[in-house]
Amino acid sequence: MSKHSPDADVAFIQALAELLNKNDLTELSVKREYGEDDSLDVRVVKQSNIVTTTMAAPQPMMMAAPQSAAAAPAAAAAAPAEDPAQHPGAVTSPMVGTVYLAAEPGATPFATVGATVTEGQTVLIIEAMKTMNHIPAPRAGVVKRILVADGNPVEYGAPLMIIE
Repeated sequence: MSKHSPDADVAFIQALAELLNKNDLTELSVKREYGEDDSLDVRVVKQSNIVTTTMAAPQPMMMAAPQSAAAAPAAAAAAPAEDPAQHPGAVTSPMVGTVYLAAEPGATPFATVGATVTEGQTVLIIEAMKTMNHIPAPRAGVVKRILVADGNPVEYGAPLMIIE
């Protein structure tokens, strides 16, 4: 029998969400072991200023409340958003690696939303195999969106930013 309370788990998840926001993180995963066959898996992800939480636990009391029938279609309708990779001004990753928006921690970012960039200007760095690869702007324009967070992994072809 489990000796932890659902209220303690909710407080734990709220603390994780606060930690995510306070430290400017985009994702946090934690597994909390209470005993044999009793654990709490929590994954908190921030996407476009929205924090979502996923819980997986063997006890029914740990399950999240089901969405109402009216909320499910609304969420499904909001999901098919524009694919940034298909945008004509998308700058995509030429490699797999870790993206950095500035030359070093605490330094001024290479580009910010609303900034004007010139063709060939470094807009970010992708570290791959301990090599810092400067990614140039493929065209001159204004940075409309930055689609990656500093220090996050990126895949080949992933959209990094939109320049119009």
